[in-house]
Amino acid sequence: QVQLVESGGGLVQPGGSLTLSCVASGRLFRINDMRWYRQVPEMERELVASITSGGGAYYVDRVAGRFTISRDNAKNTVYLQMNRLEPEDTATYYCNADLEIQSMYGYSGTNSWGQGTQVTVSS
Repeated sequence: QVQLVESGGGLVQPGGSLTLSCVASGRLFRINDMRWYRQVPEMERELVASITSGGGAYYVDRVAGRFTISRDNAKNTVYLQMNRLEPEDTATYYCNADLEIQSMYGYSGTNSWGQGTQVTVSS
């Protein structure tokens, strides 16, 4: 019923920038908090940034000051602007969202994940 699709990943040199996008579609009623996670093979998936429906943002210490999360509610889209990228930022980045979807009996809360987009920071 709901799909999250990430885009914008790629290869970038250290110190460079990338902007990731995540678009939600389907029988959406409302999107609440949206988040970006990242994961390296064999490692735990970690939260990178989150944003409330009103625009309040949170960042983990490792990216604070370099990354900016934003959203366009009219487009059901969340962005992650990544600046001054470091090799340590290399990972698969996943979009996550708390949302309400249409059901037979009204609306239900759910949590959805995108399939990820690869970010590689290397010279």
